[in-house]
Amino acid sequence: MTIPAIRFNQVVKRYQKRTVLHGVELDILQGEFFGLVGMNGAGKTTLLKCLLDFCAFDGGSIEILGRSNLLTVARQPMAFLPERFMPPYYLTGADFLKYMLRLQDLPIVPEHVDAMLTSLDLDSSVLSRPVRSYSKGMNQKLGLAACFLTRKALYVLDEPMSGLDPKARVLLKARLQILRETGGTLFFSSHALADVDELCDRMAILHEGQLRFVGTPDECRTAYAAETLEQAFMRCIS
Repeated sequence: MTIPAIRFNQVVKRYQKRTVLHGVELDILQGEFFGLVGMNGAGKTTLLKCLLDFCAFDGGSIEILGRSNLLTVARQPMAFLPERFMPPYYLTGADFLKYMLRLQDLPIVPEHVDAMLTSLDLDSSVLSRPVRSYSKGMNQKLGLAACFLTRKALYVLDEPMSGLDPKARVLLKARLQILRETGGTLFFSSHALADVDELCDRMAILHEGQLRFVGTPDECRTAYAAETLEQAFMRCIS
């Protein structure tokens, strides 16, 4: 049996006396595109922070490809982009990419960098500028480019479409299709149910720290007798 890319085993997280994750049990399969949806405050970002060991959890366990997420080596196959991505303001775009690739012991190949930027609709000429001059969309494209240039097997993206214009959204979906064709795994959170419907093999609805549904988008519509995923979501959390 293939080891899951990510396994959440009865994960509990509390902030003081408030429980924000109530025994989350979830497997993300290798080669799968999986979407995590929920309202603001549902616990999505907290779950990702627990996965990345950005915060300690109070019960359960998390594994990445069969290894405890608490081991630094377990996170080596994974790239992550936070929802509010902001690179160090004093770096240029080029400096940031060089730094990120150097952390992975990867060479800077200008042709690869240019091709990646083009695929995300970010003009390579802006790399000479400090990132403090970038718009939110430009920062997001830079972060996505850095992730994809690391050529990881597993991508964890928190609201990856945030700040992107319609053209960039289309181009990002094309880039993700390449990831799918090469066997990569994607675990992402999103408020855009249309993106989840289009991209995901399976999805989960997290509400008030509990998983209310796990399955395909079609199964979600069927389970809640809904014509659209938006209707199914609303019925699920009601």
